[in-house]
Amino acid sequence: MTVSLCIVAYNEEKTLEGLLGQVKAQSYPSEKTELVFVDSDSEDSTKNILLDFAVRNKDEYIDIQVLDNPKRSQASGWNTAISNAVGEIIIRLDAHAEIPENFIEENVKLIKSGEYVCGGARPNKVVDPTPVKEMLFLAESSMFGSSIAGYRRKSEEKKYVSSVFHGAYRREVFEKVGGFNEDLGRTEDNELHYRIREAGYKICQGSRIVSYQHIRATLSSMLAQKYGNGKWIGLTLGVCPECISLFHLVPFYFVLVFMCTLVMFVSSFINGRLWLMQPFLWLMGVYLFAAVMMSIASVISSPKKHPLQLLLPCVFFLLHFAYGWGTISGLVQMPFWLSGLKKTEAETGRSAQTEIDYVRECVINNTVSKTTEVEE
Repeated sequence: MTVSLCIVAYNEEKTLEGLLGQVKAQSYPSEKTELVFVDSDSEDSTKNILLDFAVRNKDEYIDIQVLDNPKRSQASGWNTAISNAVGEIIIRLDAHAEIPENFIEENVKLIKSGEYVCGGARPNKVVDPTPVKEMLFLAESSMFGSSIAGYRRKSEEKKYVSSVFHGAYRREVFEKVGGFNEDLGRTEDNELHYRIREAGYKICQGSRIVSYQHIRATLSSMLAQKYGNGKWIGLTLGVCPECISLFHLVPFYFVLVFMCTLVMFVSSFINGRLWLMQPFLWLMGVYLFAAVMMSIASVISSPKKHPLQLLLPCVFFLLHFAYGWGTISGLVQMPFWLSGLKKTEAETGRSAQTEIDYVRECVINNTVSKTTEVEE
């Protein structure tokens, strides 16, 4: 089967060379592989790196496309890639990722076995390790610090999940459900995979498929990431509440209860009602116990020990608070955001559904063109 490996990049000059080397080292035949690169209007040398790779390797692949994504968003970048891909299988791969040499091969095997959408575990990885990065890695890798999402961890056997990260899709899937919702920022995967499941497809996580995602290098960038993720959960509830799970809302509930009990705690000093302290003290006592226990488990599992790891309970709290506060912010902004979307749609005549349908038409037309070409 022919494969279109799609990569969307924005300011990834530091990691792109390594990823492209891993792409070139794939065990799956390059003559059955198309590479579709999308540059999201990068401000560094990302596009030049992609163009240089395309020129040097153009004769080894079916084709190497380097496309532009002036809108810059991830969703519009993936729509650009999917609209131009011609492979029977379309694989999505982030630019700040790493893949083993059998990544494409194992995805193709699973698709050939009868699956329509598949992927594998996507654990985190540290680039240029330092004590701070390794401490952040422990926080991000812990179920307590990130999530219980199945795609983050390896499974000993094939299983069906609600979502995958670096997914592989038969063309037919996009012909039926269309592309990504370009109104969404961090939750475009959730919404697409919800539509895919609603269309009757299963999403398979293979035990032999793995890819790696680079963690954020600083605490501030990781907190900004969590805040942004939480914010888009809040906004997405106004568009597709069905594609948000209860687990996405746990930090929101935590911050909400934290703020309410904190107000009660402070008011106890003003009103002299000491019993108002108890909810806050109970909450923080239970949370601190869980954070310490999970920190100990993370440190024990780590081959490297460092005094900075003593800060893990605090880091866990900051990550949870940033995510939960982001969700609250998203919920507050949601009515204004939805109003802005309607205004833009009225002015331009284009909507997220228009883009979704456009991608569907492009995929169908590419399939028809390819079929005609083969017949001729």
